[in-house]
Amino acid sequence: MNISFTEKQEKYIASQVKSGDFQNASEVVRDALRLHEVYRNKIIEELQAEITKGWDGPTSKRQIKDIIKDKRKAR
Repeated sequence: MNISFTEKQEKYIASQVKSGDFQNASEVVRDALRLHEVYRNKIIEELQAEITKGWDGPTSKRQIKDIIKDKRKAR
C-alpha cells in the first residue's frame, strides 16, 4: 500500500514520533485510523438515534415550504 501525506501531515507525524509517544510513523497512522473508526461509528450511531426519534416522534402538520420559510426568516 502506498499512502501520500501533505507536508503538514508529515510534520505532525514526525512530531508525534519525536515526542516519544510513538516509535514510528506507522504507529501514528494506525492510532489515527483507530480514532477515526471510533469517531465515525459514534457519529453514525448518533445520526441513527436522531432518525429514529424523528420516525417515532409526533407528526407535524406543517408543510415543507413553511418549515423552509421559517428557517429563512430566522437567519
